[in-house]
Amino acid sequence: MNAGTIVEDRRVAEDRPVDGRPGIRLEKLRVLWVHTGTACNLSCPFCHEGSKPGDDRLQAPSLDEIVPLLEQAAARGVEQFAFTGGEPLILKGIGEILLRALELAPVRVLTNGTAPFIRRSHQLAQLRNARHALSFLVSIDSPEESVHDAGRGLKNFRKALEGLRLLHEAGFATGILSQPHAPSTRAALETRFRSLLRKHLLPQDLPIEWLPELGALHAAPTTPSLQMPVARHSPPCATGRMLLRRGGALALTACPMVDDDPGFDMPPELPGTIAAPVEPRHRRCAACLAGEVRYGGL
Repeated sequence: MNAGTIVEDRRVAEDRPVDGRPGIRLEKLRVLWVHTGTACNLSCPFCHEGSKPGDDRLQAPSLDEIVPLLEQAAARGVEQFAFTGGEPLILKGIGEILLRALELAPVRVLTNGTAPFIRRSHQLAQLRNARHALSFLVSIDSPEESVHDAGRGLKNFRKALEGLRLLHEAGFATGILSQPHAPSTRAALETRFRSLLRKHLLPQDLPIEWLPELGALHAAPTTPSLQMPVARHSPPCATGRMLLRRGGALALTACPMVDDDPGFDMPPELPGTIAAPVEPRHRRCAACLAGEVRYGGL
């Protein structure tokens, strides 16, 4: 691919790939997601990634593998790197990976808040002194301990709150990432979350981001159709890409919500992914295009 052929369109451009189906082109590479693999220290039955201890549906990339892609993204003006999993903070060498990423751009990490890494103050101090800012979103599904622990395991509510507190006290921008499973409205949940933060002596104005309802892993993809809603906002595939490792090889995929479908995988070459439109054919695309989806607050 010739980097000189990159086209950056500020609109949500609808193209026509060679097969005649509609596609969405990348407006600008604002965020490069890095998937650290589907292994996790928890096993949550509702996880839209199907993550659990030892899971290898997606594998952990190495530092040497991802640094060239991070540097390419930085050279093209990426605004942020975002790390997700699985659980990023159980990845061997995650501290060094984050330090390298922080040399190039701000970084956000989505974490369940329970990994031992958070309790290693010397590692946090290294990250706090990096060139760019590091922020964390800690997954807390409900302001009620029993509801959170029903899905994530006994005492993990308290561990997540402790992790949130430790990260905040270490000087990082922090927030809550919630994937609610109860019929409560977000407004009611937010009020209870604010009360929870006050109770635990944390700032009541910490951001609270909401994960969209993504459905079960490996559910049948949406049939490709011209009846997909027209995007009235910039969907994730118009502002970012995600780096992952599948079957032992690196790939880039359209966004964090379609990594269960290898049909969205692209070669790990940023000029090529910028040029290639994304066909919104995944079962999650219709919901995304119909209403704004801010995965992990981005």
